Amino acid sequence: MTTDLLAWQIPPVEKVIRTVVVYLGIALIVRLAGKRLMAQMNSLDLVVVLLLSNVVQNAIIGDDNSLSGGLLGAAVLVAFNALLERLADTVPWVRWLLEGRPTELIHEGVVDEAALRRLGITELELLNAIHSQGADHTSEVLRARVEPGGNVTVLLKRADQAASYGDLQQAVATLQSSLDELQEGLERQSSGKSPST
Repeated sequence: MTTDLLAWQIPPVEKVIRTVVVYLGIALIVRLAGKRLMAQMNSLDLVVVLLLSNVVQNAIIGDDNSLSGGLLGAAVLVAFNALLERLADTVPWVRWLLEGRPTELIHEGVVDEAALRRLGITELELLNAIHSQGADHTSEVLRARVEPGGNVTVLLKRADQAASYGDLQQAVATLQSSLDELQEGLERQSSGKSPST
């Protein structure tokens, strides 16, 4: 029985090739599916992911149900993923190939309707994304874009940005300086006047 668990039912080289090819195929499918799939998975997307994992399972394992075959497949998946991540970190075109580039949705308060259609993002979803990052209306947004991982990043126009602690400290320092100058001026003015008798 132990020998059945550890015996290779298909050659290890075939297992490695199957695993790498399936990995690349799934990466291509996810890349073609677009950033929207990465950003927000609804219940139907979850069903697709679960079914997809079941569909490709047989492509990876083939006729091999051995423990050693499963462990080899898992090790190849983890190692190949780590290799691609390292390559993507050091070679810009690999990162672009695997993840793509950001897509601008709003520029200077103007929504790029064509980009929304291309990504399958509704205006309501865009409004929800900018609301969650502090904007009440698209006119307050300097730039909003969908990152390769599917997250929406929003940069508000300066006038619409919330004040930071540093901004408040700077404002208080400026006010204090103005008050000090005003007080000095008043003191000079009052000391320059002689009391009238």
